[in-house]
Amino acid sequence: MHPAAPLDSPPGPPRPRRPRAPLVAALLCVPSLLLILLVELEWGPLGTLDGDIARTTHRWAVAHDGATQASRILTDWVWDPWTMRALISVAVVWLAFRGAYGLALWLAVTCVVGTVVQQGLKAAVDKPRPTWPDPVDSAHYAAFPSGHAMTATVVCGLLLWLLRVYGVGPTLWRTGVTIAVVSVVGVGVTRVWNGVHWPSDVVGGWLLGALMVTLAIATYAYRPTPRPTEPT
Repeated sequence: MHPAAPLDSPPGPPRPRRPRAPLVAALLCVPSLLLILLVELEWGPLGTLDGDIARTTHRWAVAHDGATQASRILTDWVWDPWTMRALISVAVVWLAFRGAYGLALWLAVTCVVGTVVQQGLKAAVDKPRPTWPDPVDSAHYAAFPSGHAMTATVVCGLLLWLLRVYGVGPTLWRTGVTIAVVSVVGVGVTRVWNGVHWPSDVVGGWLLGALMVTLAIATYAYRPTPRPTEPT
């Protein structure tokens, strides 16, 4: 009896090895839920830490106009959520062009769900943004979680996973990791620097974004597949 033929063949998407995403997601749930609870309860030490950091960075932002202008360009154009969604749209189109329709749909749905979760939490927690007598930037809607930080984490995490799934070379992989880390960390720093978010908003965006990515990877990696048939 001959060995069964592989399930996946070009031009469909490669099937990744089953990752430890469920375990990682379970671990991320604990700090994510704890932070949401502390923010909702307006826990004093967290509010004090937020205020101390925010006041310090705001003084720096006011004093260093050049750095603040650069921060605004980065946060409003380079790392803006709509820029991130445009990157995902390009990836979705590319996957569909290669015939990986299921993976393209999964990618698009994950980003939509992430946006819905983000906006739902903003409305539920309804945390006020920092207010300053001399603001250097402005933003709308509630503060927690940071939409910029969460969107960047979701998009960069998913794109890195796609690079890994498609087996890119080490140079491209290292470049992708570097760009992703700089983008995710950088957008969080700019939101606090510009005085439109508390640090806990950014940390919440990072945690929830990472949780969304790991849950999405788990749903894809553990999706049901037809059993291979053996030739007679």
